[in-house]
Amino acid sequence: MKLFRLPRQQPLWREEVSFRGADEQYVNRRQFAKFTVLASLGMFAGNAWILVRSWLRKEPSYPEQAVASMNEVPVGAVKQFQYPGPHDPCLLIRLDSDTYVAYSQKCTHLSCAVVYDRTKNRIECPCHNGFFSARTGEVLQGPPPRPLVRIRLIRRDERLVAVGVDTGSES
Repeated sequence: MKLFRLPRQQPLWREEVSFRGADEQYVNRRQFAKFTVLASLGMFAGNAWILVRSWLRKEPSYPEQAVASMNEVPVGAVKQFQYPGPHDPCLLIRLDSDTYVAYSQKCTHLSCAVVYDRTKNRIECPCHNGFFSARTGEVLQGPPPRPLVRIRLIRRDERLVAVGVDTGSES
C-alpha cells in the first residue's frame, strides 16, 4: 500500500512573519491599512466611552456642614475648616462686614497649601509664587492654571453653612 504525499504547504505564520531582515523594514499597504483601521476603531471606541460616561454621570451631592457663626470670624480674618470630607482643608475669609468667601486650601498648580495675606487682600501659594484674588479666587499671578475651588456658602440664621463645591469647570 502506497501512501500519497501531499505537497507540503508553507504554514500561514511564515507568510505573516518575515524572518528576512530586508523584508522587515517594509510595511505593505495591507498591513498599514489594518493598523490604521484598528487604531481608528480603538480611538472611536474610547471617545464613545467617554461620551457615554459624561451623559450618565450624576452631579455629586455634597453634605451641608456648619462652618462658623456670623460673628465668630472678625473682618479680615480667616478660619480653617474641612469640607466636604475630613481630608479637604478649606479657608473661610471674611472680607468685609457682610462678605464671606470660602476656598479649598489646595493650590490648583501642585496642591500646596495656600494662605491668606490680609495686607495685600490675596491668597498666596508660597511654593511657586502663585497668587489668587481673595474676592473671586481667580489667578492673579504665577503658574496655577485654574482658579481656586470655591466652597458654596449660605446663611442660615446666625450660621454660615457650606452646601457645595464650585470647581469652575461648569459652564
